[in-house]
Parts: sequence; C-alpha cells; structure tokens
Amino acid sequence: MGRRDALILRAAAIWIVFVWVNRVINLASSDEDAGFVTIHLLLALVSIIFAVAIWRVASRNRREVKEHSHYE
Repeated sequence: MGRRDALILRAAAIWIVFVWVNRVINLASSDEDAGFVTIHLLLALVSIIFAVAIWRVASRNRREVKEHSHYE
C-alpha cells in the first residue's frame, strides 16, 4: 500500500471518530428517547471499531512496505 493510500485510510478513520464522538456528545444533551440513543450509541461503537481496524490495516501495510523496501 502506498503512502498516499495509507494517509487516505487514516484520514477516513479520524473523520469517523470525529463525527461519532460529536454525535455522542450531542446525544448526551438531547431529549431523544432511550431506544434512539441506544441505537445510535451502538452505531457509534461499531463505527469506531471499524475506524480502529482501518487505522491498523493502513499501519500494518505501510510497515510491510517499509520492511520489504529495505531488503530490495
């Protein structure tokens, strides 16, 4: 994976976390019913888990590219 591709994936991961953290903060001060809040908290959790996975994939692939480039 190229450096630019990894950067795009990391930017997407940061954006996902930013959006959902803000959404959770807004939910905390909302007067929505418990079901609505629960569903959105679950969506936030799943999305942030995906963001962490995206970040890890980008990091692992960049590390592998760097390791292979040192041996060639």
